[in-house]
Amino acid sequence: MPHVRTDWLIRAAVLSFAMSLPAAALCQIALAQAPPHYKVDPFWPKELPNNWIVGQIGGMAVDGNNHIWVLQRPRSNTPDEIGADPSSPRGAMCCVPAPPVLVFDAAGNLLKSWGGPSQGYDWPDSEHGIFVQRDGTVWIGGNGPTSRQVLKFTNDGKFIKQIGHPLRGPANSADTTELGQPAGLEVDEDAHELYITDGYLNKRVIVFDTDTLAFKRMWGAYGNVPNDADPGPYKPDAPHDQQFRSPVHCAKISGDGLVYVCDRSDDRIQVFTKQGKFIKEFYVHPQTREPGTVCDIAFSHDPGQSYLLVADDTDNVIWTLRRSDGSVVGIMGHDGRNAGQFHAIHQLVSDSAGNLYTGEVETGKRLQKFLLAK
Repeated sequence: MPHVRTDWLIRAAVLSFAMSLPAAALCQIALAQAPPHYKVDPFWPKELPNNWIVGQIGGMAVDGNNHIWVLQRPRSNTPDEIGADPSSPRGAMCCVPAPPVLVFDAAGNLLKSWGGPSQGYDWPDSEHGIFVQRDGTVWIGGNGPTSRQVLKFTNDGKFIKQIGHPLRGPANSADTTELGQPAGLEVDEDAHELYITDGYLNKRVIVFDTDTLAFKRMWGAYGNVPNDADPGPYKPDAPHDQQFRSPVHCAKISGDGLVYVCDRSDDRIQVFTKQGKFIKEFYVHPQTREPGTVCDIAFSHDPGQSYLLVADDTDNVIWTLRRSDGSVVGIMGHDGRNAGQFHAIHQLVSDSAGNLYTGEVETGKRLQKFLLAK
């Protein structure tokens, strides 16, 4: 299948299909939830105070107040980007690294900031993954060389608890006390359970109690016992991997209680019950080689969450998939640095109005907002 970078083929296929249907069927389709469409807001967010600049965007979340939480990587800034920092010999006018945690409102105003290394806890050496609970509790992870931990904070950055500790060494997906460069965080509020996609070193989904931090359960691809064996390079025509491939990048829980797991380098989404029973899988542009196509997932705004929005950090687009069967019904974006384009799109979240927010890594280092078209 050729590499499709625009949606004209999708539109042509839909039109051809529609012309073959009787009028009654067309009426039913018209009543169905149409795929969402978005328009970039080029003015979000507003310029940061204090001569701050952001680095790579390692995590994003939306809280109950529609505030957008950003976990960025100050240490990813290049010397020329932080020429005004006291440690820089450049003596330039701009800029200095912003704190790792930044909180914005829907208008793009910065509301608060905090985070970074301090006594009493082990801040990750590369920030990756953030989640904010209904009560304001904040979870933070990291995927650096020694990152084997996830941290729990109050809404204002006061440390509460920690799972795991910094370590070096090989993957160990059988260990339930330490993590392996975790990538994504998701909380099932009613069950008081924290889902961690673990991650860049380990190859599993692992679940802990949000209050006691006790281990609950874990699983690998297809619900198998996790296995850390190196599968070798990804090959589109090879048999389906029976384990997750690094990184296991996200796990998102739908409104109907299903767990959607980003197996990024395998170009696939695997769907499970909350207990880890495999249900189905979708492949997204599977001819794409590593680093892969399924970087992050958001659900559409309609009551049934009819569609999946999938951030693809290799093709640098957002795919729209029908959630029922994984079929592609839309595509948005292009590699580039203009508004509405992406370079290494890495994070994707949605607010209660259905607007999307994205964050980029590598040299992208950018936040964007996309308004849901009415």
